[in-house]
Amino acid sequence: MTNQVVIRMARELKKASNKNNAPIWAKLAEYALKPSIARRDINLNRISQLTKENDTIVFPGKVLGTGNVLHKITLCSFSISNSAATKIIENGGKLISFSDLIEQNPTGKGVILLG
Repeated sequence: MTNQVVIRMARELKKASNKNNAPIWAKLAEYALKPSIARRDINLNRISQLTKENDTIVFPGKVLGTGNVLHKITLCSFSISNSAATKIIENGGKLISFSDLIEQNPTGKGVILLG
């Protein structure tokens, strides 16, 4: 694997997992190091079905803009389409980075891992 950004992110996730005894971060690091062909996509309408108001969600893949999220969510994903990002923000939701998510939820408690 040559993508240094992904490798750094995986290291940061593994470090956070060991430091905070949070297996969710180790699982995300594992997903990050998989080949891109093995990564998943999810549409906003599916996220809306699986979540509720003010949930914090992590998706180890790409979030696509088909459908709408009918409530506020905080989302962290490997990749997101422009239309999906716009719809989440317009609906009062937030998009955050992995480092911010780890800082806000060091143990991973209350974070929903989709996928």
